[in-house]
Amino acid sequence: MQNRRHERVRELLIRAVGEVIRKELSIEETGLVNVNDVVVGSDMHSAVVFVSILGDEAQRKKGMSTLRKKRKYLQTMVAQNVLLKYSPALRFQFDQAMERGNRVLQLIEELEKNSPEE
Repeated sequence: MQNRRHERVRELLIRAVGEVIRKELSIEETGLVNVNDVVVGSDMHSAVVFVSILGDEAQRKKGMSTLRKKRKYLQTMVAQNVLLKYSPALRFQFDQAMERGNRVLQLIEELEKNSPEE
């Protein structure tokens, strides 16, 4: 029962946080932010939002800085859009999974270029 509730809250927060970021923050301000996942605390009072930001290192740093500075505001906007008993405190974390995946694809591509043709 609790796992199902956590999963529903997780999915709801992924959509809601992504929507709030899209509506409330400009791409110039944060870069192109994608909410990859949300991990909800066992007591549902906190949640870690894993995001990826499209762009170079400077854009990613600026985007993460902006998300962290505007965390309370974003949290308030999410609470207004999502009806939950508790509005979880959000914490933003950069998710490097996309970068690692892109690096693996890049390595495979290089291997394919350098391998002898059959």
